[in-house]
Amino acid sequence: MIREKGRNERMKCVTFGEIMIRLNPEGFYRLLQANKLEVSYAGAEANVAVSLATLGVDAAYVTKLPANDIGRSAVNELRRYGVDVGGVIIGGSRIGLYYVERGASQRPSKVIYDRAGSSIATALPKDFDWDDILKDADWFHFTGITPALGAELPGICLSACKTAKEKGVTVSCDLNYRKNLWSRERAGEVMTALMPFVDVCIANEEDAADVFGIHASGTDVEGGRLAREGYEEVARRLAERFGFKKVAVTLRGSISASENEWGGMVYDTREAKACFSPTYHIWIVDRVGGGDSFAAGLIFGLMNRYQDQDAVNFAAAASCIKHSIEHDFNLTTVEEVVRLAAGDKSGRVQR
Repeated sequence: MIREKGRNERMKCVTFGEIMIRLNPEGFYRLLQANKLEVSYAGAEANVAVSLATLGVDAAYVTKLPANDIGRSAVNELRRYGVDVGGVIIGGSRIGLYYVERGASQRPSKVIYDRAGSSIATALPKDFDWDDILKDADWFHFTGITPALGAELPGICLSACKTAKEKGVTVSCDLNYRKNLWSRERAGEVMTALMPFVDVCIANEEDAADVFGIHASGTDVEGGRLAREGYEEVARRLAERFGFKKVAVTLRGSISASENEWGGMVYDTREAKACFSPTYHIWIVDRVGGGDSFAAGLIFGLMNRYQDQDAVNFAAAASCIKHSIEHDFNLTTVEEVVRLAAGDKSGRVQR
């Protein structure tokens, strides 16, 4: 599934989507209370690119940003973490915003978007030369958020996926259904057209149900009860419908906004076998970007030819660490992830 490279050649992953400004109150203040907001940058595919770059992968990010200081600041933030921004297109009039109110105990986190009319939402097919963008890529990653953003973006994503397949580039997609961006019906229609070009599908139980009507039996997410057999069935049905090589599912048991059970699963179509990670009991600092950190960890593992069990263990451990890091980017190292995946969960001071 991954193209062979020489021993000293690094693998390259290209991601495509929208980077936004994230605004949130300090700590656990509500938006109604806040008189100042923290500023950071975020976006599903940008989160994956930063995570991969931090883990040592050659990561490139493609988007469209306005020609002003805010757009340049976003580019500089990506560059700061080693992400290749040569594929960023300049144009349009604004960058999207989103506001995060971090939940605690029984009060859930809240997200408010202000992204209509952003530069990427007004992108045109002519903006992106996918043959050039993907010329030296080994992996291409996008999410269901990107085609949901603008009238031309489903077609742009389709062109990217087709070009990737022509070049033998592995394609992954995180379904990432967002009800505030499009309807279940529209999401199902667009994503169904894109899925035949996807090798690795990443989802959670809600995404599979909302986009494709595939439900995990025996599961009560709000009650914190997850049935492994139900997730194996979801993965198998997704793979049978679309021909995926692998399906990965994140497993989150929501005890409260502060306390979750977290793990993951990878299902291999050829072997008809599911591998489950250990389950982590986590106390949450910031859960936004948790799924993206899982996706990045999984891509890292598969790009480095980990066996499925090792890949899902790495992905779940990377994402577990992300839940302890403020803002969207998962600023962790391979060594930290490997240590946790090997069983060191004590959190003791490292001297």
